[in-house]
Amino acid sequence: MRTLLITGPGGSGRTTVAAATAFAAAREGTRTLLLGAGPGDALGPVLGDADLPGLTVRRLDADAGFRADLAALQERAGGTLDLLGASRLVPEETGPLPGAEELAVLRALRDAAASEDAYDLLVVDLPAAPRALPLLALPEELRRVLRRLLPPERQAARALRPVLGRLAGVPMPAEWIYETAARLDLQLAAVQALLADRGTAVRLVAEPGPAGADALRTAALGVALRGLRLDAVVANRVLPESEAAGWLAGPVAQQRKTLDEWREEHTVHPVAHLGRDPRGADDLAALAAPVAPAVTGPVRWPVTDRIAEDGVLVWHLPLPGARRDSLDLVRRGDELTVTAGPFRRVVPLPSALRRCTVDGAALREGELRIRFRPDPELWPRTR
Repeated sequence: MRTLLITGPGGSGRTTVAAATAFAAAREGTRTLLLGAGPGDALGPVLGDADLPGLTVRRLDADAGFRADLAALQERAGGTLDLLGASRLVPEETGPLPGAEELAVLRALRDAAASEDAYDLLVVDLPAAPRALPLLALPEELRRVLRRLLPPERQAARALRPVLGRLAGVPMPAEWIYETAARLDLQLAAVQALLADRGTAVRLVAEPGPAGADALRTAALGVALRGLRLDAVVANRVLPESEAAGWLAGPVAQQRKTLDEWREEHTVHPVAHLGRDPRGADDLAALAAPVAPAVTGPVRWPVTDRIAEDGVLVWHLPLPGARRDSLDLVRRGDELTVTAGPFRRVVPLPSALRRCTVDGAALREGELRIRFRPDPELWPRTR
């Protein structure tokens, strides 16, 4: 199954484009699942009475997911709660906590990927890019936190927990904590595998113009830093060239200039402005949204060997749109923290680079090139 994640700046019409993309794919005979992961039922008004064989629509219910999680947590921790004399919470009395919606989106992605229903394409209408990009980073970040708090190699000590508790004089983590962490890690790994799959791509939606260009540049940088594949940019609400007269001449010229700039860096699909808010099957068909891309290889951050020429290994990180004054690198052990604009990612170093020291970095043509010099104390010596 191919997966197409659609996001963009707020107000760019990404939900409409997601619906039109799924509609176009289903019309071509592709078994398509459209997942509404944004807040509320934004897909309902756009789809209207559209009913197409091969198109299945699911809407996210973060509130129901939160209540189910709360009930499951209280059931697993029931003994501890009773021991403390704590009263149980009734799920219906609580609302979703901050972050519950993001976790619900991840669960929906996992369930869609593991579904027994046969789909060829999963189209996901994500929230606006400032929320969607941190959401897509959650699986990797949460797994990293779990490994720090409950390292897998230390879980062998679970059998010795009662003895260790008496020796240390403090309670040791309960068995259910390890079990919950292991189960959560498996779930996060499934979502992370989906995002890294060669059939998964991100499609950004933006309205051509100065504000859209700035937002698109930032979003594309975030996609690149996460190692996700950017399939294309959908330029939404493009005005017809035939209307380039009178007061519309300025907006049309501005859109044309932005489109030319975008085409220099991205594959761009213009979607026409219908002169109204698209509603129903006829309008979705009129938008002629591009269908899902073909499966290609994953994004790679290659390491080139320049030891013979310059005595270094070079790690290439594609970061289109990055600027030198907003870049920062910090190495801690076998990890490298990369900050680019408003985004930050902690990535493990490739095995060869762990035996090297950082020798410098340069940003050239949208690519960050980090130089590593072999450490004589760690690098294998040759005769």
